[in-house]
Amino acid sequence: MAVQSASITFSSGSKTLAAYQAMPYGAGPFPAVIIIHEIYGLNDNIKEIARRFASEGYTALAVDLFAGRNRMVCMTRFMGGMFLNSLDHGAIHDLKAALDYFSGQPFVDPQRVGAIGFCMGGGFAIAWACTDPRLKVIAPFYAANPRPLEAARRLCPVVGSYPDPDFTTAQAQKLDEFLDTCDVPHDIKIYPGAKHSFFNDQNPQAFNPQAAADAWDRTLAFFNQQLAWWSI
Repeated sequence: MAVQSASITFSSGSKTLAAYQAMPYGAGPFPAVIIIHEIYGLNDNIKEIARRFASEGYTALAVDLFAGRNRMVCMTRFMGGMFLNSLDHGAIHDLKAALDYFSGQPFVDPQRVGAIGFCMGGGFAIAWACTDPRLKVIAPFYAANPRPLEAARRLCPVVGSYPDPDFTTAQAQKLDEFLDTCDVPHDIKIYPGAKHSFFNDQNPQAFNPQAAADAWDRTLAFFNQQLAWWSI
């Protein structure tokens, strides 16, 4: 499927944030996905993931949470927010503002929106979905759980991908076990022998082609099922 892309900006309170937008050609409206980067920021890897979703019939928005700001300062604030108030901090506010912008676009179906995030971004995806019913499905990769984990009882369907051994492996196990007790559809998979950032094909020390391909297939199938893009 042919894809078009562009760099855009949107407002989050008094701030202007940047993002990368990719979508199929056509009027839509299309199912949508918000992509949340890891600590490397909005790099070519994240942009390529946006284009991959667009080639599958989605419109994708990859948000630059570091836009115009010092990355280390942002990371310090974000990590503090994740530990002190993981459900309501600056990054979550920015992601909600991104969805405010995105859902108002004529080519986006606001009833069919998901989010995918990696490491830090995966943790943000889980925490955000605990408090925002506009998200219908999320895909965290090697992510930390919200604090308290009880908040995950309010989650939308989850398809998660985690490496082993990794500091997030236990997080995946706890989330999987907890969601088993809730009425939340989920598919959490741990990949033995994979490393942190195994989905990042620009990180040769971590990239695992087999795990990445399987995780992509699972994620896309789960998103297609939950957002039912073929039904409109």
